[in-house]
Amino acid sequence: MKKTLIALLAAAALSSPLLAQATDASDIHSFTLQNGMKIMVLPDSSIPNANMYLFWKVGSRNEHPGITGISHFFEHMMFNGSKHFGPKMFDRTMEAAGGANNAYTTENVTVYTDWFPSNALETIFDLEADRIANLDIDPKMVASERGVVASERTTGLENSNWSALQQQVKGVAFLAHPYSWPVIGHESDIQAWTQQDLVDYHKTYYAPNNAVVVISGDVTEAQVKTLADKYFAPIAAQTPPAAIRTVEPEQKGERRIFVKKESAATPNVMLAYHVPATKDADYYALDLLTSILSDGNSSRLSRALVDKQLALDVVTYMPMAFDPNLLYVMGVAAPDVSADQLTNALIEQVDLIAKQGVTQQELDKAKNIKLMNFYRNMETIDGKSNTVGTYELFFGSYQKLFDAPKAYDKVTLADIQRVAETYLKRSNRTVGVLAAQEEADQ
Repeated sequence: MKKTLIALLAAAALSSPLLAQATDASDIHSFTLQNGMKIMVLPDSSIPNANMYLFWKVGSRNEHPGITGISHFFEHMMFNGSKHFGPKMFDRTMEAAGGANNAYTTENVTVYTDWFPSNALETIFDLEADRIANLDIDPKMVASERGVVASERTTGLENSNWSALQQQVKGVAFLAHPYSWPVIGHESDIQAWTQQDLVDYHKTYYAPNNAVVVISGDVTEAQVKTLADKYFAPIAAQTPPAAIRTVEPEQKGERRIFVKKESAATPNVMLAYHVPATKDADYYALDLLTSILSDGNSSRLSRALVDKQLALDVVTYMPMAFDPNLLYVMGVAAPDVSADQLTNALIEQVDLIAKQGVTQQELDKAKNIKLMNFYRNMETIDGKSNTVGTYELFFGSYQKLFDAPKAYDKVTLADIQRVAETYLKRSNRTVGVLAAQEEADQ
């Protein structure tokens, strides 16, 4: 029997010297400090560099009305001064050591990423420990960064049709759950955080027992343990954050929203369907379904809409999430194509999968894409840290990543049709249209 591309890729990946250090659970060294901070180490001496990824279990889902956007705000504040490193010194110190950094906030997590020569490992521990234990929430710096974030929010909505539309769609699709508000927060809340809000939020969510740290590269477990004991272990644990108790009620009817944006050249249409949390068994089938819909020029939506000049672009997106979230399908209308035409065309293609399923060729292609992306990510130390941390948080254990290729491969044609029938149905759908004017007004 002829080998599938999946089998060939798996064999090639497992024989790769770069990947060999992260193909078995025993290659990942994990330990937990007495203060609850979990640390994982992936030694890889292929290059004299290393990284540190700090996954904080805090995102916009942990907020409440009145302080929305505060999680994202700390992504800014964490670079603006601590006890031993003043404003802007975090970046300057890291750069002087040959390093670089970045950060991002989602609905679920805030992640800080550091890249550096391996001989700068202690400097990175010192920098990170100081801003965890001794962040300076200076009122003047707060006022400055508050303005930066408010401007970022306005600019993002003006420049990105996706952001402008998604923000409104989320607010309609979710009636109860904190996923209803944007990660960047509501404008009035950005102006309303108090000094005590900020102090309390940092103390609660930037506690060591609320973090997962992954370090990959030219380091040893012994080195990391020694430095973790010196810099991270003395930081006191805090009372664990309150659990998110709100469960979004089942959606029992289609919802629609129109967003007016005069600068929109053509209508943008977004479909949003409620789907389970990432740890659910249906995740892999849904992830493959998004690929079948929009990955590549031969995808369903590309062939049916872009090739036929109904859409300029089509995308799908399903964020990883701790709680049930949304699967998005979005299209940008081609010139002279109405919002109704594009909406109907998108829905028709989604419904076809629920009614007729997909072909084996489509499923095999989607599996190949997912597998290639998985192994490509695991070939770099950055990809290793990001993947290990992601699986630890969203799938419940980093060890689940070693089952991922098999989990994708086990998905059947029947599974794809079943999840389409179950989740991508009208009663579970929110439709958003962004355009210069409503068609009824034309």
